[in-house]
Amino acid sequence: MIQLWRVQALSVLLYWLQSTHGQDQAILSETTGRSNETLLWGPYRPNLYFGVRPRIPKSLTTGLLWAKVDSFQDVQNNFRHTCEQHEGMAGYGWDEYDVRTGGRQTIHDAGNMIDITTEFVKIPGGQHGGSWGARIRGTPRDDAPEHLVTSMIFYAAMEGFGNLQVSNEEDELGIEGTIKLEGSSNELGEFTLEVSEGPESNVHPPPRHKSYASKPLDRSIVSSLQVEDKNIWQAKALLFQHMKTEIDEMISLYGQENAPPPWQIFTIANNIREGNMHFVQKVFDGAFEFDVMFSSGSAPEPMDSNAISKAIKTATRAFSDRFSKVLAPTAPFNKPKYRAFAHSMLSNLLGGIGYFHGDALVDRSYAPEYEEENEGFWEETAEARQRQGAVKLEGPAELYTSIPSRPFFPRGFLWDEGFHLVPVADWDMDLTLDIVRSWFNLMDEDGWIGREQILGPEARSKVPPEFQVQYPHYANPPTLFLIFEALVDKLGNTRLFQDSADPLEAIRSAHLQNPENAKDYLRDLYPLLKRHYFWFRKTQWGDIKSYDREAFSTREAYRWRGRSTAHVLTSGLDDYPRPQPPHPGELHTDLISWMGMMTRSMRRIADTIGETDDAKEFQGYETAIIRNIDDLHWSNKEQTYCDATIDDYEESVHVCHKGYISIFPFLTGLLPADSPRLGAILDLIGDPEELWSPYGIRSLSKRNPNYHTGEDYWRSPVWMNINYLAVKSLFDLSQSPGSHQQRATKLYTALRTNLVENVFKEWERTKFAWEQYHPETGQGQRTQHFTGWTSLVVKIMAMPDLRGGGIIKEEL
Repeated sequence: MIQLWRVQALSVLLYWLQSTHGQDQAILSETTGRSNETLLWGPYRPNLYFGVRPRIPKSLTTGLLWAKVDSFQDVQNNFRHTCEQHEGMAGYGWDEYDVRTGGRQTIHDAGNMIDITTEFVKIPGGQHGGSWGARIRGTPRDDAPEHLVTSMIFYAAMEGFGNLQVSNEEDELGIEGTIKLEGSSNELGEFTLEVSEGPESNVHPPPRHKSYASKPLDRSIVSSLQVEDKNIWQAKALLFQHMKTEIDEMISLYGQENAPPPWQIFTIANNIREGNMHFVQKVFDGAFEFDVMFSSGSAPEPMDSNAISKAIKTATRAFSDRFSKVLAPTAPFNKPKYRAFAHSMLSNLLGGIGYFHGDALVDRSYAPEYEEENEGFWEETAEARQRQGAVKLEGPAELYTSIPSRPFFPRGFLWDEGFHLVPVADWDMDLTLDIVRSWFNLMDEDGWIGREQILGPEARSKVPPEFQVQYPHYANPPTLFLIFEALVDKLGNTRLFQDSADPLEAIRSAHLQNPENAKDYLRDLYPLLKRHYFWFRKTQWGDIKSYDREAFSTREAYRWRGRSTAHVLTSGLDDYPRPQPPHPGELHTDLISWMGMMTRSMRRIADTIGETDDAKEFQGYETAIIRNIDDLHWSNKEQTYCDATIDDYEESVHVCHKGYISIFPFLTGLLPADSPRLGAILDLIGDPEELWSPYGIRSLSKRNPNYHTGEDYWRSPVWMNINYLAVKSLFDLSQSPGSHQQRATKLYTALRTNLVENVFKEWERTKFAWEQYHPETGQGQRTQHFTGWTSLVVKIMAMPDLRGGGIIKEEL
């Protein structure tokens, strides 16, 4: 008998094949993601502990709130909704999750003394993106009282022109059984959304006050509101406002001395009416479970609890099988103790994928100060930014992206995303390309993409006002071009999908299985890629001629715009030491290295799609950049790469702060195996008094006077994204015969081990992945639940084990 999960997955494949029969270009269209039902729905509100929505602007949106309601003092602070740092969580996140099928999230809510499990699954079928279900479970923690009372509130709202109404008949005592909502919209068609009563094992608080007679808690309480679209995201505030009215009425009715217990008083009104936002409240005593079921009207069968149970089992098995196929850890990390860690890190990266839609603040004044051509330019630009006369809301725009951190950075970051997608590309290349396209669709006519995508008021609510405005002359490291290189590397490698038991493989690797589709994808994006590339060259150029600098090329030099005395936020390395004071004649090592990587990627793309003249042009740029890196940035005195600036005598001088900047040409793969600079680079990496630590490569040398000073953001800590580049570059060097091969192998092996062991140790200790790690203690620090580029540890775990030495032909 064919297993249900294979039948479901095959139906997805048949749907895809039918929709693309005779028109291979269909998968390259801008609406591919939406028409592909496996990616339409998801927990695409990653800023919430659990919130499901489709990739459709102004559509159905849902969320979940809960709190322990055993005292009057703590209830308001105990209500969970948006992910927050240090909110009394003993860890939370996805244990197993695949964007196309679903998975399981566990929330260890120590503050509320309960563990919440949310299991989300999708079942394809019909013409409107299929159906989905969620199982919500609560299990009291070991320190919970015998009778732990928990209030659970699920809400659903319809933005825009759709319709959403409760179909149950109103009952002033509440609703017994399943709550049913019916709705429709142009994109979703007709649908139902049901909230089940749950199993008979559910227990509710018994009557302890006469108010129970008018609002028995063994029923569901449903309240309907009419809310403006712009306010729907503020569900928690709306709930509190509504609940306060009920509380005031109860206190007025029964008095302070005879007030109902907190679990009775902190309830919503029984008020089913027309509206576009509906709250469903359930109050439990002890453990509980209930289901949320969305059924598309065009699906063959409605979603029910049995279907959810079966889909959960198949999704779990499918995730484990695929992980073992495409990202299985190699020795010494192939032991059982690492399995849950590796699954969790990948799952939280995938579970951090969200859909964002809204307007953004942009300053298009093009003020002359923004050219940053004068000495003292940082003061002029600061004054220009303060004027904000041309700051306007632009859009709306939409973005499908992974995020760095659900509690602290729940939005798109341009340079983060390239790193995010490195392991995702191994897991699901077509998902990756969908996300990449979404980013390039944000590009303006000049070729600029905002480095931080703060779309809509909900996203802006998490960002201080001084960081909300984006500037069209500010760049960010072009890490998405790492993904184009990965795509080109994988083309023609049939080993990647041969013998796959995953029935969704034909969708996940559609571009790899048919290289012509991949080439068409690249051709489609190519004009945007060129526009973006030449925007970099036009806006981030560095001055060679004015200062009589000697270099192979008079054009290949680069300088980040957006500098201040303390920061170069646009570089991504924020407070990393730079020349002081800032000068318009500065040249930045990291930026010319990124441009070298970007140029190499453009050359390879042009070669792949047959743009031979362009490929030759890019080859010329690439050669000149590599030559100029040495001519402009190598310091014979310091034996390292350095930024350059202009001194008091109008001479070009190096300013050397050994750290990540110093090894960027190596990190970006621009140094050949026979480079005379490699020996000094490896010395710097491997020296414990410079960059080497037992927990990874530190961002700044221990010998630098700026080490551990100021904000200490990029002035000592170990960062996973840069360490990944180091691991990969060391591996590449270990596979290249030459005088540095053996040493690179040893450094690769030791660095790989140090990184994985420390992130694993801290994950076990704190139950979180962290933004950065302390170079002396290894402790995770700054932002918790930083499951963006810290999830690169999964990629590192899957890289070859070279403890025995030797050359390994392995796809990375």
